[in-house]
Amino acid sequence: MDIPGHDSRSTRERILDAAMNIFSAKGFHDTKLDEIVSEASISKGSIYFHFPNKEKLFIALVDQFADVIERRAKEAIQGEARGIGRVRAALEAVLETFGKYRVPAKLLLVQAVGLGTVFERKRMEVNDRFARLIKTYLDEAVADGSIAPVDTHIVSHAWMGAIYNVVIQWVYTGEPSKDEIMGSLLPLLLKSVDYRD
Repeated sequence: MDIPGHDSRSTRERILDAAMNIFSAKGFHDTKLDEIVSEASISKGSIYFHFPNKEKLFIALVDQFADVIERRAKEAIQGEARGIGRVRAALEAVLETFGKYRVPAKLLLVQAVGLGTVFERKRMEVNDRFARLIKTYLDEAVADGSIAPVDTHIVSHAWMGAIYNVVIQWVYTGEPSKDEIMGSLLPLLLKSVDYRD
């Protein structure tokens, strides 16, 4: 028997893994918590201990996916000089991560829209989180003279909107390719801050 709180980290991870599998196969609305319980090989009490309802479980998956993307972006910039090089490396890492996890990305970005306000709040929170990350790199680029001074708060949110829309289309359709995105979107974003190689 699975005791809530006992080895809770592995139990929580098993629940999240099982939820991702079932949600990916059946979609959010057609998934039943009992199916996740069965897939994770846990008791029903354990799932409620960690996640009071299906929406909270889904939102936890969104957070987990956002953590993976942020971690990959931060890892990618480690070897890069401050400024625009980091922006380029981070964008490539984000696109590679979305490409590698296209099915979960589609589930978490597209199906979640049907969740209404709960998801909209989470989507805004995640967008703000990544806009702050972009702002950090833009601030570095301003500080090192790579770009002229700009309102990095507004620019980072504008960039985030552009990236989000292109990624949504890519996740849905597979088009444009990652190389096309890097070849068109990155120069467009860099031009918006008057960056020249």
